[in-house]
Amino acid sequence: MRNYCKTIGALAAVSALAASNASALDLDYNLHAGYTSEYIFRGVNQGQDLIEAGADVSADFGNGLSASAGAWYGSFNSPLDVFGINTNRSSDELDLYAKVSQDLGFATVSVGYIYYFYQQSDLSKALFPVDDAQEVTFGISREFYGVNVGLTYYWDIETDNDGYSELAASKSFELTSCLSLGVSSTLGYLVEEGHLSHLGAKVSLDYGFAEHATLSPFVAGTLDLSGGHGNYYGEAKNQLVGGVIVSVNF
Repeated sequence: MRNYCKTIGALAAVSALAASNASALDLDYNLHAGYTSEYIFRGVNQGQDLIEAGADVSADFGNGLSASAGAWYGSFNSPLDVFGINTNRSSDELDLYAKVSQDLGFATVSVGYIYYFYQQSDLSKALFPVDDAQEVTFGISREFYGVNVGLTYYWDIETDNDGYSELAASKSFELTSCLSLGVSSTLGYLVEEGHLSHLGAKVSLDYGFAEHATLSPFVAGTLDLSGGHGNYYGEAKNQLVGGVIVSVNF
């Protein structure tokens, strides 16, 4: 929790500094933090009680060219089997990412990079080691009748993600001037294994309680489609989780 508080403070300071220069640089910023009952990553449960925070920046250079970058930090309790005794360990993860996109008219293509850093104690490294990872992403997306649809391939250049690819779709429905309903879904596919991974869905109620701030309670679920094969991250399961995210845009 101490690390989490430090991260929140650092993100807030960086966001405040960036906001003062946003108009001069023509950049958009987002600061967000939240809680989720279970940390679900690509259909696999990584642990309980996820506390997260992140910051993102994006820029539009004109002629359909744009770029974005950000950082995400999560702290959660993950299961650990010590001499046959099931217990929990505190885990921390930091993701750093960047992406460049080009609008071609008929679709938008993108190339990105993600670095996953896992902070572990000496005991945790000895009993349950987790390797840091890097991925290069290749995506294509466009809007169909108000629905944003995208397909992304994640090329793991350090460990092995079984050729994870994801088809995603999302849409927002405006309910009132300050309230909207967000609906999204994901379908995971493991290229190297040749089978589906999972189907995910999320429904959020996005409340704009201030001019640039949004409170988003949500419910999300995953359905295992792997047929018991699992993947690099573990065994996918049918799961239902809930949480809330607060975000501020500058």
